[in-house]
Amino acid sequence: MDPAASRPAVVIDNGSGYTKMGFAGNVEPCFIAPTVVAINESFLNQSRNSSKGNWVAQHNAGVMADLDFFIGDDALSKSRSSSTYNLTYPIKHGQVENWDAMERFWQQCIFNYLRCDPEDHYFLLTESPLTAPESREYTGEIMFETFNVPGLYIGVNSVLALAAGYTTSKCEMTGVVVDIGDGATHIVPVADGYVIGSSIKSVPIAGKDVTLFVQQLMRERGENIPPEDSFEVARKVKEMHCYTCSDIVKEFNKHDKEPAKYIKQWRGVKPKTGAPYSCDIGYERFLGPEVFFNPEIYSSDFTTPLPVVIDKCIQSAPIDTRRSLYKMHYISSQTIPDNIVLSGGSTMFKDFHRRLQRDIKKIVDARVLAAEARLNGEIKSHPVEVNVLSHPIQRFAVWFGGSVLASTPEFFTNMKNMEQAYAAQIQFSRGCIEAKMNYLIMNAAYSLDMKTNIRSGYFDPREFSRSFLQSLFRAAEVQMALNGR
Repeated sequence: MDPAASRPAVVIDNGSGYTKMGFAGNVEPCFIAPTVVAINESFLNQSRNSSKGNWVAQHNAGVMADLDFFIGDDALSKSRSSSTYNLTYPIKHGQVENWDAMERFWQQCIFNYLRCDPEDHYFLLTESPLTAPESREYTGEIMFETFNVPGLYIGVNSVLALAAGYTTSKCEMTGVVVDIGDGATHIVPVADGYVIGSSIKSVPIAGKDVTLFVQQLMRERGENIPPEDSFEVARKVKEMHCYTCSDIVKEFNKHDKEPAKYIKQWRGVKPKTGAPYSCDIGYERFLGPEVFFNPEIYSSDFTTPLPVVIDKCIQSAPIDTRRSLYKMHYISSQTIPDNIVLSGGSTMFKDFHRRLQRDIKKIVDARVLAAEARLNGEIKSHPVEVNVLSHPIQRFAVWFGGSVLASTPEFFTNMKNMEQAYAAQIQFSRGCIEAKMNYLIMNAAYSLDMKTNIRSGYFDPREFSRSFLQSLFRAAEVQMALNGR
């Protein structure tokens, strides 16, 4: 019996800022760690400075460099306490840029955090839209050759986030996913479970830019924050105190009239001396999230507001899908949320979804009125409803969607079919990594034209969505009951 079939799959959602990891079937990830690696550079320098003849010293230094590293919060604390540890961020703007660091990060995730044997579990990893095929090949090579996993599924995070946002198991998997992470923002339209690749939009402003903007505002105001701690303070201020306002001018007036009510205090301890310090948190509370709606206050290179980008994304989709991408529709008196779904930690600002829905609605209504004016009012258009869906699990939406996908019987059945098909055709060796990947990596379809069937090793999201969502909410209900929610 295949041991992986009797054990829960491992689900890892690698983001630019944070990595969510855990086992399939859970509502929330078991661990959340910053996607960063701290490597001891002293051993690397020792290896470089060793004489060519002293190969033993070079070997020992290289071995220690491979072993002496930390990830996540441990890496951040090591870099603060020791100057020999340098931080490396393997993922930038949603794409892996340092594969050596990424392999080390996965190693610690599997053995130190999850504490599991990778040979006994199937793995589900996520990727950003329009990821290069070479990136998928590197991922497969590391997982199969280094960790010897029995099966691997690489899912598009937007499709998983869309499924996680539904409140019913009856859906057609149609909607627009606004995924705002720490390093990348993507607007991805999905029709009947297929990503419309030609309509994907990217915004060069994400959660890290909000943090940098908050840091800049506090620095320009001359707040008493240690320089080595300013970025971390700005990040915590963003996560704990920032909110989305409906009118930026009115918000300035409110802060000026009642500063005691709106200005908050931040208290911390200097990392080097241990002395306490405090600073004020003022306009940056609402100016931080405002960069998504008025990006010109932060960057002169990109000035298109997020609602405009979302509207352009929908308008570039096939004409018969546009109305369903904007709004809800109804089936048998039941509301089906085929609409704009939020995903990612940077969409968690208070009233973010209300502001986004209002601004998109204004754009749509203005276009409808302009069309009626061109026709001299002879033809009246039906109003286009706009709905932006906010839900409690949107911070972990991608991981939650992958968790329930990897806990369905179809997932294990197709993994087993992949193994049997592979065993019948070719025996894996180091020289045939691509052959095994063709059978074991099941990639999500990227456009409406990529329609493959289950026998070729790919899921058809239209056939899979109903059973997927039924299992999704069944698992969520069971898990919440166990947690007493």
